[in-house]
Amino acid sequence: MKPLNFETILLDVDRTDRVATITLNRPDRLNAFNRTMCEEMVAAWRIVKLDTDVNAVVLRSAGDRAFSAGLDIKASYGQPDNVWNHEDPGEALSPKWQKMFKPVVCAVQGMCTAGAFYFVNESDVVICSQSATFFDSHVSAGLVCALEPIGLMRRIGLGETLRIALMGNDERVSADTALRIGLVSEVTAPEHLWARAHEIAATIAAKPPSATQGTVKAVWESLDKPYRAALDQGLIYTRLGNPLGKAELDARSPRPVTEPRIR
Repeated sequence: MKPLNFETILLDVDRTDRVATITLNRPDRLNAFNRTMCEEMVAAWRIVKLDTDVNAVVLRSAGDRAFSAGLDIKASYGQPDNVWNHEDPGEALSPKWQKMFKPVVCAVQGMCTAGAFYFVNESDVVICSQSATFFDSHVSAGLVCALEPIGLMRRIGLGETLRIALMGNDERVSADTALRIGLVSEVTAPEHLWARAHEIAATIAAKPPSATQGTVKAVWESLDKPYRAALDQGLIYTRLGNPLGKAELDARSPRPVTEPRIR
């Protein structure tokens, strides 16, 4: 598949590995998002969702300096005059808001700050390079830091989330600390980041998609429910998805058994 004609992102599909790659492509603006990028991300998530040749997604960014600097403050996002009609840009950037439950592997290099957490918070697997740093600049600019921490708290807990939110520009979370607190699950050398992200995505994509997508959907939706209600709904999903997954496995030709990778 040839890359589509987007202005702020790149979208490519490896149909052999069944992996789509979305690349934030504004390195001159530290991959900050504007309204155009938000609209293009909505389109990209829909394309990926509906493409039956795609079972997993890699989300990454061009350039070495930053994964994303969040909202581009030099470009007008164009909110309506009526405050009650204002939109959260995160709804456009998020695969889960777009009801796209194919597993997403996020690869972070360089600076990841403020609205960039929209991308990180709703990815399923997050890895980073040794050069990555994470911080939230809102309070240093005199802005309430509210939306990004709500998603971040689900990944790393209340204490670490509040520390990041309140320290602002005065403290950056290194790659090693991000690994320790569970913000990422793996740290790589910068030159290996993209290849490793694709390897993880391809490994996931090789599994029955009804199983992987059902797992993503069940786990994320459980976050909005009490424990017992989440288990009840999870049971329904196993009844719906497991016969499909078994049928997909039975339809495949025999494959050699490989040793699992130890992380």
